[in-house]
Amino acid sequence: MKALRDVFADTLIELGRNNPNVVVLDGDLANSTKADKFAEALPDQFFEMGIAEQNLVGTAVGLASLGFVPWLSSFTVFFTHRAADPVRMLVAQTNANVKIGAAYSGLLTGLTGKTHQDVQDLAIMRAMPGMTVLAPADAHECAAMIRWATGYEGPVYLRLMRDPSADVFGAEYRFELGKPQLIKPGNDVLLVSTGTQTARCLEAALSLDEAGHSTGVLHIPSVKPIDAAAVAAYCTSPRHLFTVEEHTILGGLGGLITEILSELSPRKVIRFGIEDRWGESAPNDFLLDRFRLSAPRLVERIKEALEKAKS
Repeated sequence: MKALRDVFADTLIELGRNNPNVVVLDGDLANSTKADKFAEALPDQFFEMGIAEQNLVGTAVGLASLGFVPWLSSFTVFFTHRAADPVRMLVAQTNANVKIGAAYSGLLTGLTGKTHQDVQDLAIMRAMPGMTVLAPADAHECAAMIRWATGYEGPVYLRLMRDPSADVFGAEYRFELGKPQLIKPGNDVLLVSTGTQTARCLEAALSLDEAGHSTGVLHIPSVKPIDAAAVAAYCTSPRHLFTVEEHTILGGLGGLITEILSELSPRKVIRFGIEDRWGESAPNDFLLDRFRLSAPRLVERIKEALEKAKS
């Protein structure tokens, strides 16, 4: 179990040592995003850009045009809101070879204050033409995604959580763009999730199995692009379908899955996530319980939904 921000730095150090064109640009948050580890290891490949995220993005596009592979490092909210215009105009529209390492994403940044929480990022980035959007479940998948993205020609948005999360995959994991991952089969209930929320869904699924509900977990590592036919195939058989995300239910994973199924396999989907509200400043465990996304609270919600379906 390793924090994704540490995986971000360590994997880029490994890649940067073998490829001097791999560079990191930071928005004055290197000690939080762990980009400072890259700066210490490879100082000539690190650029401290200060609190100027729009300029950071523009500089990265210039470097990409010269053959460099720039990785951007800052908090998610600064890329998806403060720098949304240059990301849209300079990166996505020109198909620039820029990689966005979006740290401190999602709900679980409560100790930085709710102003720094971004639970709209997947909706924003997946709506941007040409942008690849990835959300790793654990350290193994995160490292595999970084290696893949560094070799891929085009814009990539990588959603990174601050704190360590439980391992879902092993060291042998290999990332395949667009491919959903069936973590656990189940006949009665299927939980569809993305990012580190998948580990909590797996924990909830094991509890639901003990309660007599055969529960599967489908992980979506590649929010965009995605193999829609494969998603529909996995979602056809289970009797009850839930999407679970540490993100707003408006335009995120729940929206993606319902869009796919409305075209390929129409059925009822219940969406769990952040409803139409702002986050709060609080510790992570408190926030997970507050928004009913912890494994125990998920079990409660799903049992409630199953009882309601019976009646």
